[in-house]
Amino acid sequence: MRTNRRSFLETMAIGTLGAVAAGELGATPPPMQGRQWDLSWVSKLTGRYRAIFDVTSVEDGFGVWRAAIWRKQYATVFAVPERDLDTVVNLRHDAISLVLDQDYWAKYGVARKWNVHDPATRMPTSRNPVIDRTGANALPPEFADFTLEALMKGGAIVLVCALALRDCASLVAQTDKVDMAEAEAVVRRSLAPGVILQPSGIFSAVLAQDNGCRYVRAS
Repeated sequence: MRTNRRSFLETMAIGTLGAVAAGELGATPPPMQGRQWDLSWVSKLTGRYRAIFDVTSVEDGFGVWRAAIWRKQYATVFAVPERDLDTVVNLRHDAISLVLDQDYWAKYGVARKWNVHDPATRMPTSRNPVIDRTGANALPPEFADFTLEALMKGGAIVLVCALALRDCASLVAQTDKVDMAEAEAVVRRSLAPGVILQPSGIFSAVLAQDNGCRYVRAS
């Protein structure tokens, strides 16, 4: 796992140094590891109020809830439609599990690993607390919008650290006895629809601030 992280960091560093040497910082970044990263979200940061919520730990999903709470409070206090508030949720480090579906959580014991409790009931849960809250797992009405799906439906941007996802893939490779290519494919299929993969969570946190977002340490 450490080797994978080290290789990724070395590749990322080389790509960044190349951009500096070519005088390209501030322009469209070059492809990294053969992938053209989706930075189109930057052009959507046009509102008067902008914030990036940096979520680094699972913490029962409260990092995601804090982003939802901020948006609701600003909309109410300043009489601004929630969709006009630029809300960026940056999921990285250990919080990366929050973008993976229930099948991944069940098979690889995510809730057990992080001792997860439902943020609404405070009872232990085996499920991802911030996605697919439908049916019997629906949140109470006052918290109904406190999921990644609801945030994105309301215009929020959810960014995902590709570096941290490699740790998730390493777990799949070790558990299922498959190579990393197959493990990475499993993780990609497990991602919540609509999230945007970024070179790293640090990259996206800084880029959002470069484009006018206030930084909030959300977990």
